[in-house]
Amino acid sequence: MSFTAGGLFLRESVDVAALYLDLEDWKKVGQRVAADNLLQARTISALKRIYLEIASRLKTLSKEELQFLITSSRQDQAYLLWIAACRRYRLIADFAIEVLRERFITLRKTLDQDAFDVFFNRKAEWHSELDQITPSTKSKLRQVLFKILREADLLTSDKEINPAIPSPALLELIQRGRREEILLFPMVQSSPKGTGR
Repeated sequence: MSFTAGGLFLRESVDVAALYLDLEDWKKVGQRVAADNLLQARTISALKRIYLEIASRLKTLSKEELQFLITSSRQDQAYLLWIAACRRYRLIADFAIEVLRERFITLRKTLDQDAFDVFFNRKAEWHSELDQITPSTKSKLRQVLFKILREADLLTSDKEINPAIPSPALLELIQRGRREEILLFPMVQSSPKGTGR
């Protein structure tokens, strides 16, 4: 549940991805990030925590996806980082499909924090480890998830769900990779080809 470290980290993730594509070694990337304070953190511990979070998400992306990340539009970058966060954290992916997308396709256009609590409590019935999470950690998870949604432009500050409009290039990238990941987005598009959903 380390996604409590922050939000989407768009600018920072693009910088770290570019550095990785240059060095092709995560250890060297970490050393360079620390030496140059690339993330502009106030303390070494904050820098390490943020870098580890960013790196753990970026490591879920293929080299082709990383190259797309550093060259695409800001919106596609945000969408790709949303996919990376969903790959890294099953809880976020489940929320994306079971709550965000479901509400959108059933024409419930708003998403408030109560929806997260209902989702979380339902998950806790099947995953006892979630019962161990303190109320303050649960609150932080909720807060950060909604921040990520807003930063990915999937949710407005007024809690309105924004329909995702990925570029044709990003859609093609998703179709070539894990087609089912289109379900992570609030879109009117039907189920992805070949997933059987």
